[in-house]
This record gives sequence, structure tokens and C-alpha cells, in this order.
Amino acid sequence: MSYLVLARKYRPRSFDALVGQEHVVQALSNALTQGRLHHAYLFTGTRGVGKTTVSRILAKSLNCTGVDGQGGITATPCGVCPACRDIDAGRFVDYMELDAASNRSVEEITPLLDQAVYKPVVGRFKVYMIDEVHMLSNTAFNAMLKTLEEPPEYLKFVLATTDPQKVPATVLSRCLQFNLRPMGLRTVQDHLAKVLADEGIAAEPGALRLLAKAARGSMRDALSVTDQAIAFGGGTLLEAGVRDMLGAVDRSHAIRLIEALADRNGAALLAEADALRGLGLSATGTLEEVADLLQQMAVAQAVPDALDTSEPDAVAATRLSSSLAADETQVLYSMALHGRAELALAPDEHSGLVMVLLRMLAFCPPDAGESRKPRLATAQPGATAAVVSVSARREVPPSDSTRSDPQGEARAAMKAPANPVNAVTPSAPVVLRAAEPTPPPWVDADWGDDSVIVTPSAAEAVAVAAISAVAFTEAVPVPAAATKARDTATPFVATPLGDRWADTVQALTQAGSIGAMVRELAQQSQCMRIDDATSPPTWVLQVERETLRSAAQRDKLEAALAQHLGTPVLLEVLAGPAVDTPGLRSAAERARRQREAEQIIQDDPVVRALMAQFAGARIVPGSVRYQ
Repeated sequence: MSYLVLARKYRPRSFDALVGQEHVVQALSNALTQGRLHHAYLFTGTRGVGKTTVSRILAKSLNCTGVDGQGGITATPCGVCPACRDIDAGRFVDYMELDAASNRSVEEITPLLDQAVYKPVVGRFKVYMIDEVHMLSNTAFNAMLKTLEEPPEYLKFVLATTDPQKVPATVLSRCLQFNLRPMGLRTVQDHLAKVLADEGIAAEPGALRLLAKAARGSMRDALSVTDQAIAFGGGTLLEAGVRDMLGAVDRSHAIRLIEALADRNGAALLAEADALRGLGLSATGTLEEVADLLQQMAVAQAVPDALDTSEPDAVAATRLSSSLAADETQVLYSMALHGRAELALAPDEHSGLVMVLLRMLAFCPPDAGESRKPRLATAQPGATAAVVSVSARREVPPSDSTRSDPQGEARAAMKAPANPVNAVTPSAPVVLRAAEPTPPPWVDADWGDDSVIVTPSAAEAVAVAAISAVAFTEAVPVPAAATKARDTATPFVATPLGDRWADTVQALTQAGSIGAMVRELAQQSQCMRIDDATSPPTWVLQVERETLRSAAQRDKLEAALAQHLGTPVLLEVLAGPAVDTPGLRSAAERARRQREAEQIIQDDPVVRALMAQFAGARIVPGSVRYQ
């Protein structure tokens, strides 16, 4: 007797035996029980999730006559009456399956529709099942539209497709649509365990997990690859054998890669990549395992109780979750996902994997706490400077009218076309300096000795800056969101140890001895106490963000601090609000310089003249920026 593969042997023959599609079973069972039967059904879903199986069970439910031959429409077909047996065997004359992939033309669909006028031969209903219906031609769809909309009461259509987007809307509107979902990993694993138990085949849980994962939501694929694994293992399913057969990457490799990334150990990272190449393991599988492990780590970081402790790698995921910050874990996960798509573009798979791993190693998140150095031109001692964004304007030669009319001068400056030779580069730094009280060359006026004016060499630039910053419209208030964000910002309060800690963090940053997350911890921490009398000296920091208080980041900062001071230190990190951190100091300094820049523009004589001449003139919020 020929061998019957598991996918056919264990095909469900009733709704009770169908797994993973409870939402479809419930809807069809209730419809059959209540007699609310639609004339056309559309089953969608990926391969191997049960579209054809549901169609056959539905056909049996419509035509079942019961064990005694007196039964009617039911949600639980008996499986022993002639109709049930013939449908299972594929010889029921009133149930016809058509493969639209190979019968897609109107000439092949027309004979099927011509038979619709004849009543069932032996059954209660005729059931037309058209598989891969999206492959039908447009003329074939048009030919079946009328019959599909108003079929005889004894005719039922069952359509199945893996690509419902290609089915015309006119067909979709005539059908009751059910989406069969890909099956979960646990659902497939439990069903495989049941099938193998019925077959009397021993299987390790790890082997079942690998087979379920390889199926990617398809129960038919899971049973097919299980058949292959049984043949490969000689009747026994061992995890090592299944892993070899599938070419899957062992989770231990992913664990070592994450450990190397957490330790910033490039040598260990490349050594592990070379080991994977030596074993012949795929780069795609490696990144899949890394992404899976990072996903478990993210769950352990966000909601520790939600992590499935029954998973064999839950302990490793929990342990590694403390070695990386939550945001760093998320970015590494994104890199692993996008890296898989880039492997096909690499010269070879191994070099592509190495570049993805090196990108993870080189990742450095933006350091919000580090202050930017101002890029100002050299000014005379005691001079005040500010940088503003300007727009390109051409130099406007003075005329008699503009000399005596500031309003006309402003209009002429704004209407002048751009000149690539004499233009001021957009967003170029423009320096305002205190100088001798010399009035601008285009205005015949005496501004007074205490006015802030510009030197003749920068006259054009300042005029352009002033005109660009002033809008001749009604005033618009600052957005409420920006005002709220400014009002709710953490206030800066100087403390006795603030200067010493800020200088220490600046020295560590310039030396490059701390990484991105450690630098963020230092920037957002307030130094609460320094006890030099103890051995070793004790430094106590306080930081509010929980993600920065991990033991791994504290140990790295402690080591960098000891190296900087040249002596061992003991670093303690407490939880609590911080009001004097290097980051807050930098933000306060930037805010002070921004206020000075805005005040210089407000006091500028050109700005004052423009705002005096135009009643609705205002300085556009955000147009003056300190850089």
C-alpha cells in the first residue's frame, strides 16, 4: 500500500478538527445552524491555512444526510453518509473543484456556468469551488458575474484566493468574505505534537519548535517538512538533526553576537561571524535569530511579566535585557530587520552580514546633552555677537528717495532681485558688533551714541537679516505646544558639585572613553556627593530616567571615571529628579545665548525703524537663531 503523506492523512474532515481558524468556524457553524446561508463565499489567506479544507467541510455540511439518511443541513457532518464519503474521496458529482490557475479563460469557465441551470444529481446543493480565483481573466470574471449574483437556490459558489487584491470589486461585493489567518507558532507546534503522538514517533520539543517556525504559519507546510524530518532522522525527531536539515542557526550564536555588541567588542563580533561562515550557516537565518532574541529582550525590558518563561531562551533574553538600554535594543532590532533585505545587494552573504553587525557596533545615538560650540566670527573685546539666519538679497544702491524715506528703502530692499556675486548665503552667520556710532550708509539719521549698530563692512548683511526677520503681517502667537514644552522643561538649579561634575563629564567626552549610552547617563546625572575620604573614593549620582540606571551602564561609567582620575572609585547611581546636570547646564547656556541674540535683533536700529514705520510689523518667532 502506498504511503499517504501527513498533510493528506490528517486533513480536517469537520469543523471540530480544524485548528487555528476559530473565527471562520464560528461564523459558518452559526450560519449553518440558523439556516442563514449565503450563495457565494470567498476564502482568502496564504498557502496551507485551510481554504480548500473549509470548502470541502462546507460542502459536506450542506449535503450531509446523516447516519440514518434523514439528516439535513448541519454544522457537524456525520462523515459516514454517502455524500460525506464521496466528497472526502473527491467523487461527489455535485461538488466540483476548478483550478483557475490552469483554467482561466472564458472558454473554460463557460461550460461550468452552463451546467448551473441543472439541479443537483444526488445531493441537496451543487457547490462550485474555484481555487486561485484571482487568476481568472477579465472576460471570465465578466461571464460569471450574473450567475454569481443571482444563482439558483440549489447552487453555492465557494471561491478561494491567496491574493484578494486582484479580485475585481464587482466579484468581492457579491461574496461573503472570510480571511483565514496564518497560524501561530504555538498552534502549529501543539498540532504537530498531536500528529506525531498518533503516529507513534518520538520528537523533542526543540525539534517541534524549529519545524513550526519553518512553516511560517502554514499547517500544510508544517506537516510536509515534518515528513521530511522523519525521513532525515530515521523515524526520530531530534533538535540537532532538524536544525541540520533546515540549516537553522543555533540561538547560542545570536546570544554571543548580542553579548559582543553590548560589550562593544568588535573582535569577538567578527570572530563569531567567521565561525558562522565556517559552519556554513546562512546570514539570513543569523539575522532572524538575532531579531527574535532582540524582540524577547524588548519584551523583558518593557513588560517583564509578559515574557513567556516556557520558551527555552527566556532566561538568556532576561539576562541580556539588562546589558542594553531599551532604545538601543529597538534600534538594533530595526537594523537586524533591514539588514536582511540588504544581504542580496552585498558582494557576498558573509560580507553583508559583517557590515550589518559592524553597523550595529558603530551605532551612536544622537547626544542630546552635549552642547554645540557657537560658530561666531571674531569680535572685538567686550563686543556682543549673535548669529541669525538670513535670506539672499542683492545690494541695493542708495538713492535720494530711499535716503530720505526709510519706508521706501525697506520696500526697495525687499523687492531687489538676487545677485549671485554680491548675495549673502542663506543661513550664513552674520555677526552684529558694537562699533562707533556710524549711521548706516543708506539712512541719513543720527541713532545716538548708545545704539547697537553694525560696521560698514557688515551693513548689507545686517539689513538683510533685519528685513528677513521682520514680517509685515498681524502678530501670530507662539504655538501652545511650544509654550507648554518650554514651561514644563526641567529647571536648572546650580549646586556646589555641579561645576566639578560638568568639567569631569566634558573631559571624559573629549577623551572618547565613554560610549553613547554611558555619555547620556553622565549628561543626565546630578552629582549628589563625592567622598574622597573613603577607600576607594565614592561618587554618588542621581538620574531620573530608569533606562539609564542599568548596572551595565553604571559599571562602564565607573571604569571610565577611574581611568580619568587615575585611582579606583566606587560609583553609586540613585533614582530621583536631577536639577543640575551637564545636559541642563548646556541647555541653560544655549537658552541664554539665544535670548542675547534675540535682544540684539530687537535693539537693532534697522529693526526698530521698520517696526516703527509699519504698524503690523513683527519679528517672526523662531527666525532668530543662535548657532
